[in-house]
Amino acid sequence: MANIRDLKKDINFVLGDIIEAVYQWESATNNMDSNEGSAIIDRSIQVFDELMGKVHQKDVSDKKGHFKSIRSELEEKATALIEDLDKLA
Repeated sequence: MANIRDLKKDINFVLGDIIEAVYQWESATNNMDSNEGSAIIDRSIQVFDELMGKVHQKDVSDKKGHFKSIRSELEEKATALIEDLDKLA
């Protein structure tokens, strides 16, 4: 179960860091509540909800493979969000 707990923490920390980076970008550019930043934050929250829903899914036959796919999906989607954030700078 520690592995599931670590996965949940990773999802929370990675997406939380992306949201924090958006807030820092908005503060540094004096562009508070920007549409671009809000879009990235909204997508981060959506990704969080999707991944946590998959973590809590009960009807999984291959749990190890299921959690491995969630980790790779987190990496893929977080990378896309970071690339979008980099385009703002």
